[in-house]
Amino acid sequence: MEKFLSFTPQYTCLEDVLIDHNLARLGDAYVNFIYSIALSKREDKATGAKVSSRVLAQALKRAKLRGFLPKRMDRHTMGDAAEALVAYAYLHEAISIEESVGALLSANNATEAFANLLCQARERLSFNPTASESTL
Repeated sequence: MEKFLSFTPQYTCLEDVLIDHNLARLGDAYVNFIYSIALSKREDKATGAKVSSRVLAQALKRAKLRGFLPKRMDRHTMGDAAEALVAYAYLHEAISIEESVGALLSANNATEAFANLLCQARERLSFNPTASESTL
């Protein structure tokens, strides 16, 4: 899959993934797609939905990833960071669509579901330790 996804950078630290605006744009579509699949499975009918920045920002905080971002970020930018991480994990084959949907279905609410997914994505990606990690 490497040549097919040659447009995706190979990052060595989590911070670089979280602030990649291009990954966030792609992640927006991917996150809404997996969320729509999860809702469709839960409701047993096809549906489409968008995940709010508020939900993603809260999930990022619950997953203890806020400390990897610069200070003074609004919730939209934190939501973008969450989307970037989920997309990066998928593109680098750290988590599949099926696993993503499963993680979303395993929780009682969207914030908890995305926090679980973000934790799972981070655990499966290997990054060099950074100064931010030692302060968390």
